[in-house]
Amino acid sequence: MAAAQGETSLSTLLATLRATLHPSTYVFITFLPSAPLPETLYKQLLFREAEGITIISTLDSAKEHNIANYAFPCRMITCEVHSSLEAVGFMAVIASRLAEMGMGANPVSGFFHDHLFVPVGREEEAMECLEELAKENRETVKPKE
Repeated sequence: MAAAQGETSLSTLLATLRATLHPSTYVFITFLPSAPLPETLYKQLLFREAEGITIISTLDSAKEHNIANYAFPCRMITCEVHSSLEAVGFMAVIASRLAEMGMGANPVSGFFHDHLFVPVGREEEAMECLEELAKENRETVKPKE
């Protein structure tokens, strides 16, 4: 069964953007390519690169597994709009707006949604930024008839 492919219109994506802030603190962890991975470590995302394996996990799970070499404590924000994997510019607009605020963000795209990992302590600023971005675009986008 083929899944719906999602929205490709940048103006529609921005105008219909709603964001959800998740309660957990997340961290980025890296393992050597040949290292055994802790089976019970919570894995929000696992990505393999030549240099190693990156896992985004919760801070709580990292601590439960005595992993101290994590980086970038952050909060996850989900963009609640079904964006197509082929959509052009959606995350670039969001990242640029956050960059204007001096905020780095690590975007991750899933099949159905895009997610942002933003620094702990700046999540409310990021949420306000996304709300303002959506509001600006709702005011400029004409409804479909």
